[in-house]
Amino acid sequence: MVKAIRVYELGDPEVLKWEDVEIGDPNEGEIRVKNKAIGVNFIDIYFRTGVYSVPQIPYTPGMEAVGVVTAIGPGVCDFKVGDVVYHFGSAMGTYTEEQIVLADKAMVLPVIDPLIVASVMGKGITARFLVRTWFKVEQGHKVLVHAAAGGVGSVLCQWANMLGATVIGTVSTKEKALQAKEDGCHHVIIYNHEDFVTRVDEITSGDGVDVVFDSVGKDTFQGSLACLKPRGYMVSYGQSSGTPDPVPLSALAAKSLFLTRPSARTSGFSKDEMREAMKEVLTNVASGALRVRVNHTYPLSQAAQAHADMAGRKTSGSIVLIPDGVEQ
Repeated sequence: MVKAIRVYELGDPEVLKWEDVEIGDPNEGEIRVKNKAIGVNFIDIYFRTGVYSVPQIPYTPGMEAVGVVTAIGPGVCDFKVGDVVYHFGSAMGTYTEEQIVLADKAMVLPVIDPLIVASVMGKGITARFLVRTWFKVEQGHKVLVHAAAGGVGSVLCQWANMLGATVIGTVSTKEKALQAKEDGCHHVIIYNHEDFVTRVDEITSGDGVDVVFDSVGKDTFQGSLACLKPRGYMVSYGQSSGTPDPVPLSALAAKSLFLTRPSARTSGFSKDEMREAMKEVLTNVASGALRVRVNHTYPLSQAAQAHADMAGRKTSGSIVLIPDGVEQ
């Protein structure tokens, strides 16, 4: 038996229950992993609240973690007991002390702090696809990043800056504004104090931005469209404030705008493409090109509090859950 978070009904953070679960031996193509650091992502909240459909109830949340291999199933040749691995995938289940993982969804890590990897990998992969695939950021582009001090936003601002873009970020507090500046934002807008559409118009001298990366959704969506230049790209990759209202094509036709709602889960990326993205994230972290902000850690048993704080915009940077007994 191991301890895990279980969900028996969708709803508020209180539906996250801390209890004992059984874990067996790995089958063909599987490994067993004792988790050391578990990444928390907004998608975990989307599943818990029903924004995204879960495959079954009850379930254990979580999409990524770093841990140590404790057992190997038949047919697995690329791992050995004691390997430190990052594991991920479309199947949930990482909010647990130990779990069975498909070997194809794991990668042996170089010598690097598990806390760092769990905090940055999923968010770094998303940021990488945002600036390199779903929209290709280039030197001279003007980009607007909402939630610039968030987990993805922090990495996204740094990466866009590295590619030579002028980065405009929106945040909710002065403290988060300072972080966004450190993370490569050339201009920071505190949207509680000023209208971001008006400020973007001023910053760009009325030209608008080439692309908006919007993870906020309902509260910012229409304003984001207004910030775009003709033939600009609206990249809506989240909805922390709620799902945006339907968009009539006429709203895009006004400036010949492009709209996309990308997700790594539905983009059809191959195993090689995913591993290439992971290696690029790790390389940039190791070189210092990407600053990793592990601003908040919680015991795994307090996952509900982590979700409440994230949804309440009380956090910045990344959140990581630590199983009991794991030294940080």
